Order: sequence, then structure tokens, then C-alpha cells
Amino acid sequence: MADPLPITRQNPFDPPAELVDGRPIRPLAFPDGHVGWLVTDHAVAREVLADPRFSSGLEHRRSPIRRPTVSDFQAGRAAPPGFFIAMDPPDHTRYRRALTGQFTVRRMNRLRPRVERIVADRLDALEQAGPGSDLVSTFALPVPSLVICELLGVPYADRELFQNASAVLLRLDSSDAEASEAMATLLGYLTDLIARTRRDPGDDILGGLVASGTLDDDELLGIALLLLVAGHETTANMLALGTFALLSHPDQVEALRTGAVSADSAVEELLRYLSIIQFGTGRAALGDVELAGERIAAGDMVIVSIPAANRNAERFADPHTLDLGRDARGHLAFGHGVHQCLGQQLARIEMRVAYTALFRRFPTLRLAVPADEVPLRHDMAIYGVHALPVEWS
Repeated sequence: MADPLPITRQNPFDPPAELVDGRPIRPLAFPDGHVGWLVTDHAVAREVLADPRFSSGLEHRRSPIRRPTVSDFQAGRAAPPGFFIAMDPPDHTRYRRALTGQFTVRRMNRLRPRVERIVADRLDALEQAGPGSDLVSTFALPVPSLVICELLGVPYADRELFQNASAVLLRLDSSDAEASEAMATLLGYLTDLIARTRRDPGDDILGGLVASGTLDDDELLGIALLLLVAGHETTANMLALGTFALLSHPDQVEALRTGAVSADSAVEELLRYLSIIQFGTGRAALGDVELAGERIAAGDMVIVSIPAANRNAERFADPHTLDLGRDARGHLAFGHGVHQCLGQQLARIEMRVAYTALFRRFPTLRLAVPADEVPLRHDMAIYGVHALPVEWS
């Protein structure tokens, strides 16, 4: 019997208990009546994500939960040009290759001083706002938004436009009309940005892509949309939810603040422990496939639960414990295979700098409300907190 995807959390930091019950793969009921599969085992998840017999193509996808639809981005249709996260090779390969040079480890490391300056400025803003301030709006959201604005040549003064539109697209309870309007707003804004960039290419990612001469405006539009939304939403929610988790584990905060654990180790463990892509990653079988003793038929949708895979006891000892000193390498928070997150090194730098600076600047940081009053993003495709009131002395 196929059950729907479990989505109810018993603890703000843990995936639903039904996801980690030991079954590596099981039938999954989709809202449209399709019966596919849910993968929760770490090894099986890696297998699916690396196997070209499973497609990322939007034209094959089905959502395991009800979400608002936008005509050009809805399942059953090929992804728009440039929106390579929803494509298979060779199209995915061509677009990713065009961006690889923009996201090298060397270039991301060169950004570190600028990230440090942005973080310091936002900590100043938090201090000026005073105890009781919301860490999300004052710190966690502005840091990655400022960084992605600089990388794409987007004026930070326009941040509310793309932040608000992104939030509408990620909300599960948005209507189709609201989602379509938000998408139209983003696409209209980015179309104008691309036109300005063609007239005067800057020293940023979009300027570099324009200067390459290999992409047309529609392709640039799809790429810019993907980078703008993904570049701030994911890291912002990791910063906020990660801070909430750390404040709920004072011993771990002390280990990070004093240097008993490295920032590198802390970030990898927080990525593993929290896994904010809460409804998993979808792949469609292009043909019949044997997987973990089950026959996956051509056309079957497979949902890889990243939160469950990262809590797999066979891969991570005592997986439900937050331990910043553990070796959490091998987690799947950034995916696996050819679709592994292109911006992961930038996200790591932002988190390493931000968590370290936050707890050094505010060693007495604490929640300003009871933990059970923190508003959680159950209603969003990317998990986190809507707000995080904090105080210090």
C-alpha cells in the first residue's frame, strides 16, 4: 500500500519520524494519483542521484506534495532554456559547463573578504536594532542576498522585489495566480537586467556570461532566475535554522565559539543535521530499473528524501544528535552526481564566516521567545524559520 509523503515534524530539527523508520525504499502516493517510490536510505539515495537512468527533466517530474503551478515551469513540460537544474545531459552539461568557471573554488575563496565585510556590517545592524530583533530579516536573509546581488550585478536596493517574489513561489499555499504573478515579476525584472548588462557588462557572473557570447537572452534569463532564487533562499534558511539549532544546543555553541571545533566541521554537520530541502529531490525512471530489491517501472517517479538519507544510522553514527565535531562529509545536503549544487562552495564560505562571527560577536546570544513559539516554515518548499527573535546581554 502506498502512503503520501510524511510531512509532520515532531521536532523542529528532525524530519518526520516516518521517514527514518528503517525502510530504504517504499511505494509513495502522489497527489495526482500516481504511485511512485520514496527512498530514505543514504546508499540507495546516492545510487539514484548518480544513475543516468533516472531523469531530472521537468517534463518527467511529478511533485510529492501539492504546490502552486506556473505554466512555463510546471511538470510535464520541458524546462525553459537555461533552467538547467530541471534538465538532463547533454543540455544540462552545456549550461553547467558555461557556469563552472564562474563558481571555481579559487573565485569563491577570493570572495571571502567581501563576505566577511558583509557579515560584519549585518552584525552591526543587528546590534543597532537591539535585543529582541529578528535574526532572519536583520542578518540571515541579507547576508546571502547581498552576496548574490553582487555576483549577478543586481542592485541591492531591488532586494525586496526578488525576496518577496521568491517567497510566493516557494509557499505551498500560494494560488496558481499568485505564483504566476510572482514569476512574471521576476522574469520581467531579470529581462531588464539582462538588457542593461548587454549594454554595459560588469565584472560579475551575468556580465561574464554575456561576454562569452555563447548564450541567448532566453538562456540567460533561465540561468539568472535559478541563481537568484537558489542563491539567497537556501543559505538564508540554513543560517537562520542553523542558529536556532545551535541556540538549542548550548554545548555545541561553546565548542564553535571557542574553536574547539572548526567552522568547516560545524557547517558540514549543520548541513547534514538540518537538510532544508524538506520534501526531497525527484527523479523519473527512464526505463525499468532494479533498485534495492524493488522493480521501478519506466515512468515511475522516485523521491529521494535528503533529510532521511542524512539521518541514516548505517552511514552516520547516532544520526539524530547534533555533533559539530563529527565527520559529516558525504552528506547529501548539496545533492550528488551531475546535479550536485553548483554554488556549494560559496554557501559554505557564507556559513563558515557567518556562524563564527555571529557567536563571537554575541557570545550570550539566546532566543527572545520560547522555542515552541518560533514560527517554522512548514508551509515552504525550503524549510527554516520565518522569524527568529534573539537577545543578548
